Amino acid sequence: MRDGEALRVAVIGGGENAEHDVSLASAAAVVRAVRALGHDAVPVTIDRSGAWRDPEGFATSAAEAVALLATCDVAFPVLHGENGEDGSIAGLLTMAGVRFAGSPVGAGAVGMDKWVTKLVAEALGVRTASGRLLRSEGDAASLALVPPLVVKPTTGGSSNGVSVVRESAALVTAVGVALEAGRTALVEEFVVGREVDIALFRDSAGALRAGSTLEIGVAEGAVFGREQKYDGTASFTLPARITAGEHAEIESAARALYDALGCAGVARFDFFVTAAGVVLNEVNTTPGFTEASQVPRMYASVGLDYAALVGALLDAALGGNDPSSVATR
Repeated sequence: MRDGEALRVAVIGGGENAEHDVSLASAAAVVRAVRALGHDAVPVTIDRSGAWRDPEGFATSAAEAVALLATCDVAFPVLHGENGEDGSIAGLLTMAGVRFAGSPVGAGAVGMDKWVTKLVAEALGVRTASGRLLRSEGDAASLALVPPLVVKPTTGGSSNGVSVVRESAALVTAVGVALEAGRTALVEEFVVGREVDIALFRDSAGALRAGSTLEIGVAEGAVFGREQKYDGTASFTLPARITAGEHAEIESAARALYDALGCAGVARFDFFVTAAGVVLNEVNTTPGFTEASQVPRMYASVGLDYAALVGALLDAALGGNDPSSVATR
C-alpha cells in the first residue's frame, strides 16, 4: 500500500447474468477483507436487470455510478461471467480512469471465450481436448466427434449450460442447452483425468506468484458441476496428488497462458492430468473469490491468507494497469 495510507476501494459485484449470486458472495468477502485491512470499502452492485446500485443499495444511473467509482483510489471488480469478466468492466474502469485489480479488456475477452482460449493454448503448445465450435443445433448433425463428449457454451461460467453426452442421440439437445446459455457452443471429447487447478497473479514487484495446485475430487466419468461448486460438497486436495513433473508442466503452461493472454490480477487455470499428459480445460480471469473458493484456498496453502491476498492484489493494481496511459482525460 502507499506508505500505510488508507485507500478508498470500490468493490463491484452482482451482474446481469446467471452468476449474479456467486458474484455477490465474492464481493461481500472482498468487502470484509478490505475493511479488515483498514481501508474504506465502497460496495457497488449491478443488479439482475443491469441497473447500478450505490453502497446503500439505491438505484443510480450509470453516469452517477461512474462518478462514484472515480472517487475511489482503486476498484476490485468481482463480476463473474458475461458483461463483467469478459472485459466489459475492465473497459469501463479504464475509460473512467480508475485503477483496478484484475485483467485488462483483451485478457478478459479472450479468457472468457473457451474456443479462442483453445486456439491460443494450442499455438503455445499447450494441449487441449479435440473440439468443434457450433453456432446452431443443426450444426451438430455433421459433427464427426464420437461420444462421450462434453458440450458447453463458449462464454458461460459456473458450469451453466454444460452437459455430458454419452450417446449421439442426445447431442442436439445438449447443444440447444448450451446455446441457451451462450451465443455459441463448444463440443469437446470427454477427457478422463484428474482435475487440477493452479492460480497466478503478478505482484507489485513484477513477480508472477503461484498458489498451491488444487485437485478436485469427482467420481470417474463425472464432471465438476454447478451444484458441487456451491453446495459445499466439493472435495479439494492441496497440493494436488501429482508428480513433480506434472506440477512443473501445469505451472509452465499456466505461466505461458497468463503472459500470452495479457492477464493481470489473479487468474485460475484448470487442467486435466491424464495418462497421456496435461490437458487445458479452461481459464478464469475473474474466478470465484469467497474465503472458501478455490483460489483463496490455493494461496492460503502457501502462506498467503485471504486478507493478505486481497492486499497484494490491491498493491499490484496500484502499481500497474494505469488507465491514464490509455484514457482520454
